Amino acid sequence: MIDAGKHNILGVQVNVIDYEAAVARIIAAAHAQTGLSVSALAVHGVMTGALDDVHRYRLNHLDLVCPDGQPVRWALNLMHKASLRDRVYGPNLTLYTCEQAAAEGLPIYLYGSHLEVLKAFAHNLRDRYPQLQIAGMQPSKFRQTTFAEKQEIAAEIKASGARITLVGLGCPRQEVWAYEYRDALSMPLLAVGAAFDFHAGLLPQAPKALQDLGLEWFFRLLQEPQRLWKRYLLLNPHYVWLLSQQMLGLQAFDPQTAIAPTEELLYG
Repeated sequence: MIDAGKHNILGVQVNVIDYEAAVARIIAAAHAQTGLSVSALAVHGVMTGALDDVHRYRLNHLDLVCPDGQPVRWALNLMHKASLRDRVYGPNLTLYTCEQAAAEGLPIYLYGSHLEVLKAFAHNLRDRYPQLQIAGMQPSKFRQTTFAEKQEIAAEIKASGARITLVGLGCPRQEVWAYEYRDALSMPLLAVGAAFDFHAGLLPQAPKALQDLGLEWFFRLLQEPQRLWKRYLLLNPHYVWLLSQQMLGLQAFDPQTAIAPTEELLYG
């Protein structure tokens, strides 16, 4: 089990952690009914913080930021001697968490995406883990919500009896949601994005060989070129350039330069 704290990647504090330790922290917080905001960041997620001082503050105030992408894991290993043998891939983290939640009787809640996606996701999770308790589900409103709506959303989740909430709003909206709802919900909040569509059976996952080579982005680009071309063809080279600047000491990426939000950005 590896859990060696947070380390700076382009000003974003990413945890040096493996699946076993991440799941252990999530399950412990669920039993204790304490807040735990969790995200699994690939290159795109890291870059949303590197290029936005306010969002970097949110990311750096999440409790657990897992290295989802292979290039993020490689950066931790190269710069911080992390010795991580695998990334902590959000869709896999979702399944490991649900497996343990089923074994320990911890109900989960599904928040985000469309209702048909949630229903398919829940059906497939129950097939895989018959003992898993799904306390409820709520689709995204696909707009910003009011403070009163936030209170209603939080109240519905708490009233369901859930101990863990899986959040699928897409990056960076789901990280904003986990940051904003962390103190309103005394449970782990897992921003796991594409896990909803993958495990609902709506999107195919890249072959493991491509994942291991850090080429999952290429597979996803082929699947959704119009939606993802800017993310991958522009941000990926930018990530490599900025990372080289950090590694050579040519540019400082100080996490302390992040700027606290002046108002809540409530996504639903």
